[in-house]
Amino acid sequence: MKITARELNRATLSRQLLLERADLDVVDAVRRVVAVQAQHAPSPYVALWNRVAGFEAADLDAGFTGRTVVKATLMRITLHAVHADDYQAFREAMQPTLYGSRLGFRFAASGLTPVDGEELVPELLDFTDRPRTAAEIKAWLDVRLGADKQPGAWWGLRGYAPLHHAPTGGPWSFTSRSSFVSARTGPVPRGRDTVTRALQGLVLRYLEGFGPASVADVAQFAMVRRVPIRQALDALGDCVERLEGPEGALLYDIPGAPRPSADTPAPPRFMAMWDSTLLAYADRSRVIPPEYRRVVIRNNGDVLPTLLVDGYVAGVWRPADGGIEATAFHDLPPRTWDALAAEARSLAAVLADRDPRVYSRYNHWWAKLPDAETRVLPA
Repeated sequence: MKITARELNRATLSRQLLLERADLDVVDAVRRVVAVQAQHAPSPYVALWNRVAGFEAADLDAGFTGRTVVKATLMRITLHAVHADDYQAFREAMQPTLYGSRLGFRFAASGLTPVDGEELVPELLDFTDRPRTAAEIKAWLDVRLGADKQPGAWWGLRGYAPLHHAPTGGPWSFTSRSSFVSARTGPVPRGRDTVTRALQGLVLRYLEGFGPASVADVAQFAMVRRVPIRQALDALGDCVERLEGPEGALLYDIPGAPRPSADTPAPPRFMAMWDSTLLAYADRSRVIPPEYRRVVIRNNGDVLPTLLVDGYVAGVWRPADGGIEATAFHDLPPRTWDALAAEARSLAAVLADRDPRVYSRYNHWWAKLPDAETRVLPA
């Protein structure tokens, strides 16, 4: 079976709940979309406002507090919010990547070996049986290892050990003063070998939320080498379907998964910074036109809050006095501006109770935008 580039776009939007807001509770929505990028505290809230009908920020607060939604270092060694039931498999699937990156050269520069790190993990999990601030953990490591080894040890362990970020308050559940608590998911894998069962589970969950996709796409999403990804897909047999994508690319998908037609309408959306939809593929042209990629994804890795129009990135947005400032990279028809204005009113209402100037620390990027039409859409 063949699938076009535009059909791939619509498949992604459908599975990411971006064709129509879903009548789901927040916890179920997180599971449906697989993983929500969460290195900046407001982003999961904006991401889920885009996807859930009648979204209430307090519901996500409750998910984090009750640990039905957990925030942790996972795919691409960045912070994600995921359903609690997915965390263990995702963490185990990441074992070789986390081992190599977090118990590697910087860890060794502190005079520690990977074996030292693995031996420290059970002790750290016992210490974090209740939420501990980063300062408390550093003090514990000072006593355990000495002040000279503590910085490198904590840099490695906070990404490698199975720790959840514990809510610390503030407008978006988490502040810059991080707190950590043990995930308590059972024995922790050791070494850099692939946990085959867990990787197969991650691949299937990825396809559910982002498919159809290539080996390179799955590897990009997870930051796992392509060889084990390909082996996992081969081992899944009839659990996955093979498709022919644009230019003959081999793609994989879940049999029977939704693939809307190319002409399915896609409403405009104000996407969160680092929204997973923009980062989940090696070929990001599925959602980002190539001419805009370097505009919205900066060299340092910042991914600006974007406008989706007809399913593709068409500009960026930020809060402004009186509403939401929308910058379009190409001409938009009046009906699209009207639809964006309605979305802006809804978004401004969500932000008003939390942080009306969300993402303002990134305003310096706007000086580097190309000439484009900008409108302030009133709250």
